[in-house]
Amino acid sequence: MKFDVELVGKIGSMALINKEYGDINYNIIARLSRELRPGYIWVTSGATEIGRLDYIKRRGQELSGPDCDNKTDYSAEGQSILMGCYRQYVDSRYAIRQILVEHQHFNDEAKREHLREMLLRCPAQQAIPIINYNDAVSYEENRKMEIQAIKNKKGRAVECVDNDETAAQIACLVKSEKLLILTSVDGIYDDVNDESTLVSEISGRNTEELLANIAEHQAHCQGASRRGAGGARAKLEYIKAPVMNGTEVIIAGSRHSIKDILGGKAPCTRIRVR
Repeated sequence: MKFDVELVGKIGSMALINKEYGDINYNIIARLSRELRPGYIWVTSGATEIGRLDYIKRRGQELSGPDCDNKTDYSAEGQSILMGCYRQYVDSRYAIRQILVEHQHFNDEAKREHLREMLLRCPAQQAIPIINYNDAVSYEENRKMEIQAIKNKKGRAVECVDNDETAAQIACLVKSEKLLILTSVDGIYDDVNDESTLVSEISGRNTEELLANIAEHQAHCQGASRRGAGGARAKLEYIKAPVMNGTEVIIAGSRHSIKDILGGKAPCTRIRVR
């Protein structure tokens, strides 16, 4: 099977945060950034939480407005900090390109193709795309109306509010060989309270059997790392689209290097057709 991109990777908000100090986990972002190279597409969460922490540091308190307004304001503050961190640590030989996406970029064929062509130009130009959802200009009420209108017309819609879905859709868009989702834990567990129940592989003889096995593991998933996140159950739902496209999905902990995860030297959950 031919793939157009080697790797789409995604890191979650909580995996980038040092909870003890209420700050960015610079060790993780520095280590991962140094591993990024042309041929990789990186989807990053974290702007909203990083913006919140930055605001608290500067003002001594959180914003007091409605949650939707706070998310807009925090994400606008956090985006520049997040991209500055990536630029600081990514190999200086490579360009980095910030790409902020919304649901419309995946639900409109012309916009999908424009995005795909731009992403596929990056490896030859020695550039690394760094993608995030555009929370700073996304108005929740209007977004819901737009998505519902698409569902009424087409029967389904890509929402992409969760960056796990964004990463899965990007992997489909560019036909990526691998999709790596980094989290604060080492993968999918049969019992999230028991580390010994880490599922090392979810596989099947064909796509149909694999999808059935994914659904079975979804039944064991519960909870999420933060308010508004979908958790492991949602991750397994989102990755069904890329596995149907032939992509191998890996869910792993951000404490491990990309090299060790891809090389089979770190604990993780691999999801693939055998």
